[in-house]
Amino acid sequence: MIIRTYLLREIGKPLAAMLVVCMALFAGYSAADFLSDAVNGLLSTNTIVELIVLKLLISLEVLVPVALYLSIVLALGTLYGNSEITALHALRVTPGMLLRHVMTLAGCVAIGVGILSLVVRPWAYERLHALSRSAELTLDVDAMQPGTFYVVQNGARVIFLTRRQGPNGPARDIFVQLRRPNDTRIIHAELGYPVADDVNGRTDFYVRLKNAHIYDIGTRPGAHDQVMTVREITQDPNRHVVDAPDDSSVTTGSLSIAASHQPADVAEFQWRLSTPFTTILLAMLAVPLARGRPRQNRYGKLGTAILIFFVYYLLYTSARTWVQHGMVAAFPGIWWAPALLAILTGFMLRGQIADLLSRRADAP
Repeated sequence: MIIRTYLLREIGKPLAAMLVVCMALFAGYSAADFLSDAVNGLLSTNTIVELIVLKLLISLEVLVPVALYLSIVLALGTLYGNSEITALHALRVTPGMLLRHVMTLAGCVAIGVGILSLVVRPWAYERLHALSRSAELTLDVDAMQPGTFYVVQNGARVIFLTRRQGPNGPARDIFVQLRRPNDTRIIHAELGYPVADDVNGRTDFYVRLKNAHIYDIGTRPGAHDQVMTVREITQDPNRHVVDAPDDSSVTTGSLSIAASHQPADVAEFQWRLSTPFTTILLAMLAVPLARGRPRQNRYGKLGTAILIFFVYYLLYTSARTWVQHGMVAAFPGIWWAPALLAILTGFMLRGQIADLLSRRADAP
């Protein structure tokens, strides 16, 4: 019990540090994608924070296994370098026992990864897509700045402000382009300012334009162009009626796609099922990779471990893509990639596995 607690503590310390660093780097990378939208008023601060958190939750099914994998390599490499593994061997702690303790930790982590993949992943993707759709339909009028083209609703509306006094002040020389089924409407107004409308407890913002020229340009054969001048017109920069979302494999619950035979659903479900097995296999593979001589640099095997992971992850994601596009059948599906990892792990752990089997055979 003391030795197991010591080993788990030595692995847990770099695991916690590495996971925090990986999460911070991923969150910073995700935030950089949204900064321009935040500056231009396309996304609010609360929306950006929620999007980052959701992306971080989705990434944990990959970050946790790789952090555990590298932490085991570092921790055991340190124990080998400090001759602590030699001391443990003198206390009759065999390589098989060491592997068993690591597998116990990996099994607990794999359960958490399985929950992340099977339950949290589809929920987070569903919420992420909902926020993305809302962001495409919503424009923060108060934050609009001059000199920027605001393209919303997939290009259905384009707004440009030439001059504006402050974030909440009126704007001058405003251009609006509206793409409609039968024509394209272009509006040029001398003055514009936001107005709020409270409906059923919800506040919607509109843009009121004054002294505007409206040009309706027909886009179909035989259509006529029209030119109008109005003293005042109110425009909706957002679309408050949201279309029904399209079904997606990543947003569908695991029970719903388990019986599906669509290639995208098969690839997604196999990915969710395989992540716990990948976690255990990587943790087991880290044990022989960390093996070294006394006083050897503990980072000596880290480069090899990272290279093996990148090669495996490339094959792993490629297998999912091939199944998703129907290039590979449901069997073997993506399972050939974890099978290759299992073969490599079994080959490198043949000594420890033999020790475990012999100890179990000798047990009364």
